[in-house]
Amino acid sequence: MKGFFNYVLASMLGTFLLIVVLGIINVIIMLGMMSAIGSFTDKQKEISEKAILHLDFKTPVADRSSAQPNLSTFKLDKTVSLRSFTETIKKAKEDDRIKGIFLDLSIVKVGMASIEEIRNVLLDFKSSEKFIIAHADYYSHKSYYLATVADNIYLTPEGMIQFSGLSAQIMFFKSMLEKIGIEPEIIRHGKFKSAVEPFMLDEISEANKEQTLKYVGSVWNTILKGIEKEREISAEQLNLYADSLLISNSKTAKTLNFVDDLKFKDQILDELETLSGIEKEEDEELDLVDLMRYMKADKNFDEILNPSENKIAIIYAEGTIVSGSGEDDQIGSETLSEAIREAREDENVKAIVLRINSPGGGSLASEVIWRETVLAEKEKPLIVSMGDVAASGGYYIACTADTIVAQPNTITGSIGVFGLLFNAKELMNDIGININAVNTNKYSDFGSPARKMNDFERAVIQNTVEEVYQTFITHVSEGRGLTLEEVDEIGQGRVWSGEDALKIGLVDVMGGLQTAVDLAAEMSGFEEYSIKTYPEKDKFTLIIESMLGGVKSSFVKEELGEAYIYYKRMKDVTKIQGIQMRMPYYVDIK
Repeated sequence: MKGFFNYVLASMLGTFLLIVVLGIINVIIMLGMMSAIGSFTDKQKEISEKAILHLDFKTPVADRSSAQPNLSTFKLDKTVSLRSFTETIKKAKEDDRIKGIFLDLSIVKVGMASIEEIRNVLLDFKSSEKFIIAHADYYSHKSYYLATVADNIYLTPEGMIQFSGLSAQIMFFKSMLEKIGIEPEIIRHGKFKSAVEPFMLDEISEANKEQTLKYVGSVWNTILKGIEKEREISAEQLNLYADSLLISNSKTAKTLNFVDDLKFKDQILDELETLSGIEKEEDEELDLVDLMRYMKADKNFDEILNPSENKIAIIYAEGTIVSGSGEDDQIGSETLSEAIREAREDENVKAIVLRINSPGGGSLASEVIWRETVLAEKEKPLIVSMGDVAASGGYYIACTADTIVAQPNTITGSIGVFGLLFNAKELMNDIGININAVNTNKYSDFGSPARKMNDFERAVIQNTVEEVYQTFITHVSEGRGLTLEEVDEIGQGRVWSGEDALKIGLVDVMGGLQTAVDLAAEMSGFEEYSIKTYPEKDKFTLIIESMLGGVKSSFVKEELGEAYIYYKRMKDVTKIQGIQMRMPYYVDIK
């Protein structure tokens, strides 16, 4: 009877907690909708004739916009789409009311390739002869590179600039796995396929060090060239400053021409008033227009309600590639294949842009998506736009395109294959678990974590890895017009920067998402077109799914803070199944 009451109480408690969670979700949804309505009204506030576009990067910029619930603040954590961001800057260039741009760069939540795209649009903005002013309390390599487009770069007195060169930091787990009694079973092809190194080594291999230095060095050289051109400091001098840590304080930064002056925020605002032509005696006030407000202002509703019948599809492929529908941060083979198929079968879609931001994933899932790209390319122009990373499986689904567009600092390539299983027998024994297998056949428990693989089983997987690798390089060979030998030479799992990938034939054009869209329009023969994005869902469904999916991660993020990314990566490792085409480890370039 006691057990029965415990069961009833537990059920009641579970039901109560469920009601509480659903209530929280409902509150967040209502707050989100109220916020959206309020913000819509606010965004319609008239923009003055002496306005300044205020760009800060506290809201992350991603390929697609999204909203996730934050249970600690009862607000939505939003992201802004890269295309919306760049289109807003283009609009401001032609808008006589916008006198210039204020880059507020203390916090920058943008990937390196996206920084390059935003930077290029800002450089184009300068051709209007409008001003750009940059200010920050602290500049990272990334934010300083973006700041160099400005007419004047300002730093808060006693502020700092990080200028020490880039560092790729890699986590290794071999010793930890040994301590807890887990043995990784690794099968791979490609001397550079180092995705499994963190599980088999305690430190980086020479081959991995070679490729890492190559592509990190290429990204660094892109940054140096940009700074050299805009600040007239030679690359040699910049490397000298980095090697000697000369840019250690604000005064040195000014002396060496990294910044134009040291100013507090209030002084920046005073300068912006002067630049915009504000006359205080006329009771005029500085109008700093943030991105969201400007995006909503003067929106062409006729264009929205009556879009051109000629459409260019932008299909977003962002995350790890997995079989099935996938989760929010994954590319599900079924979901993406369906999106490509819908765009191919839509008579109004005249060309397709596949935007890839992925380190790869499952080989079978990649093959399923690849098949749809082949069918699409036969019927319509297919352009691939690579984001921060489009490597391994991410390159697999790109290789059949008519044209591949990447930024100089995109990470791509990694044409290689591996298999990873874990033998947890020792761990199970240590905690008192013993598994006995009763098999109908000799290898019925093949791949079981309860025992080590034998040589025959390992040979079977190795053979599969070799076959998948051969399929991979064949697809690349046919898609890129290279011989199998040429692909194998630049393959072997090696990672390349976009700039180096252009030299070896893996990429065709340097540029961003808009470059790809422009190419698609040119190839389809239309000057006027509208954009249709995939995967396509109605906005209400997206909000609900996003909120429900984000509740759990919101709790974890709140508790772990900056360490959340490491938790997520370890979680991703536990989901690895079968033969993989993945980027070599997780790269943190700092």
